[in-house]
Amino acid sequence: MIQGAGSNVGKSMVVAGLARAYHRRGLRVMPFKPQNMSNNAAVTVDGGEIGRAQALQALAAGRDPVVHMNPVLLKPETDTGAQVIVQGQRYGTLKARDYGRAKADLLPKVLESYHRLAAEADLVLVEGAGSPAEINLRAGDIANMGFAEAANLPVVLVGDIDRGGVIAQLVGTYAVLPRSDRKRISAFLINKFRGDPTLFDQGLAEIVRRTGWTSLGVLPWFGDAWKLPAEDVMDVASTPGGAFKVAVPRLNRIANFDDLDPLANEPGVTVEIVEAGRPLPGDADLVLIPGSKSTIADLMHLRAQGWDTDLFAHVRRGGRVLGICGGYQMLGRIISDPGGIEGPAGSVPGLGLLDVTTVMHPQKRLALVQATYLPTGDRVEGYEIHIGDTGGPDCGRAWLQIGDRAAGAASPDGRILGCYLHGLFASDAFRAAFLGDAGGVASLLSYDATVEATLESLAGHLAQHLELDRLLDLAKGD
Repeated sequence: MIQGAGSNVGKSMVVAGLARAYHRRGLRVMPFKPQNMSNNAAVTVDGGEIGRAQALQALAAGRDPVVHMNPVLLKPETDTGAQVIVQGQRYGTLKARDYGRAKADLLPKVLESYHRLAAEADLVLVEGAGSPAEINLRAGDIANMGFAEAANLPVVLVGDIDRGGVIAQLVGTYAVLPRSDRKRISAFLINKFRGDPTLFDQGLAEIVRRTGWTSLGVLPWFGDAWKLPAEDVMDVASTPGGAFKVAVPRLNRIANFDDLDPLANEPGVTVEIVEAGRPLPGDADLVLIPGSKSTIADLMHLRAQGWDTDLFAHVRRGGRVLGICGGYQMLGRIISDPGGIEGPAGSVPGLGLLDVTTVMHPQKRLALVQATYLPTGDRVEGYEIHIGDTGGPDCGRAWLQIGDRAAGAASPDGRILGCYLHGLFASDAFRAAFLGDAGGVASLLSYDATVEATLESLAGHLAQHLELDRLLDLAKGD
């Protein structure tokens, strides 16, 4: 089990690299994360949803993503509550305190999923969440040491030297852990080192002396990490590129933001994430309103920043707008939530840029999708993960075809588009056609090939700098 001395220390990336490295050795590898908290989800081949990082790790391991790779997914809806997904399906919406009481009931499901994967694997790479040093959360824990104890797993602890204080991260974790948990940690590694790693030799020695743990090595900074889909909202950042500018307002509950990754990889495209308090840039060619876990609340947030006024000015200048999923719902005239799924029951006015209306309902659509981009006939692959149905006159100008179903909506001049299809920009031909129609220039880049090449490079990076044989011995119990 790979645990972190803090959040965002690079556990997900390390597990993805390890998965590809051991897969290249011919091992049957399975990624597993007992509990994840993320609004960036992936749809699985067995009809559920898991964290995006586990889907990437499955790709690295040469496996199709399945719900058992992330049996508990928490999708924050407010500052104090989250939708709880168990083995791919909605379990309920719980406040943090209520979820704490529910964890004991979820552990059997988590162990069931783990043992299902283990039965089909030579190696299971388990990723923790947050840090085991959060000892206030130890009782009933299913994310870190609680799961490691239940499954009897050795633990490798990852520290992030880029933030500074890595010795305190690791030695401090040792100091606060109870003795039984402390003994479960067999080794550690240092991630995100910049410069000459030999300069940290004395630091490594001090960590070993104070903890008794084995060092697996120091990982230098991996500069191509940005080319891989990010899961954590902390990793959503502007990407400078070419002259075609895509402006993306950072919503409070932004979801499924992997839609941005293929655009960020385009050398002719600049993706600018617009933070709260800043206006949408006046020189944007395209404003992309992304998905949201709380559409109505994020629409209110958008208005509070004045982004609605900026958006109307962008449209008056002839700019283009694309709304995906929650962003699509916001572009319509009305969002109706009669059952109070997202908050108080009722209806709110949308931005009115598309002549459509959305009605929320509790049934979530989860589907891997193959579609056709109607203007060119190009094939588009993606996924749908949403609640609510959208209809209205502008749906009569659908620009996607999914089986026998027309999908998406467009304004009469075609400059404002909306759809529910996530992941569409990963389809190279569609991305090139869409950018070309909007006045941009797409490269001959294959996005999937870029991700594959980056995973291969990451695996080589880990093989060069970490003691992979020693880590495998730990998994064997040697």
